[in-house]
Amino acid sequence: MPSLKMPSIDLAAVGRQFEGLQGRHPGLWPVFPRAILLAGVFLVVQVLAAVMFWSSQLSDLKSGEEREIVLKQQYGEKLSNAINLDVLRGQKQQVALYVTQLEKQLPSRAEMDALLSDITIAGHARGLEFELFKPGQPAAREFYAELPIGIRMTGGYHELAGFASDIANLARIVTLNNITVVASERSTTLTMDAVVKTYRYLDPDEISSTQRAKAKAGGGK
Repeated sequence: MPSLKMPSIDLAAVGRQFEGLQGRHPGLWPVFPRAILLAGVFLVVQVLAAVMFWSSQLSDLKSGEEREIVLKQQYGEKLSNAINLDVLRGQKQQVALYVTQLEKQLPSRAEMDALLSDITIAGHARGLEFELFKPGQPAAREFYAELPIGIRMTGGYHELAGFASDIANLARIVTLNNITVVASERSTTLTMDAVVKTYRYLDPDEISSTQRAKAKAGGGK
């Protein structure tokens, strides 16, 4: 069987091909220098392509991470808003229920006489004597009217305290304000001056009139 003979390379001849390359155009270089140059150029191109590819991938990855952070923040904000919305809805329902309960405690204009009678009955039931019971001018608010009543009554300390407690426990909203108590020089009785404030809700005509007056006052500024 014939043996294969590997071609021999004349290293000296190859080395001489690299002599005198400086200043010559690469197209005029011998075969070996041109082959090495092309291989180097190819390698550089491959390296640059790889760098550009991975730079693009890293840029996309960074953009994705930043987008993920933004989405997480948006999700957190929306979740917080949703939770707060449920809380606000619950608070709104509680306020509406509270307002409804307050409205039930406000008498109508026709029921005011009965309320004033309840106040005097509470005083007499405690054995107190009214020296003054003077309703003032009602002050109209947006949806209700406030009626102040100046009172002066005499009696014992416990009776006056019991009257104040009875007023606070009335079914309607009644408050005692500007209270002054003076002891009598001739007896053990006390004299109490106070302003009783009662409230009633306005009827539709009164509400309309109040709103027109408010709008007129605002337009005149």
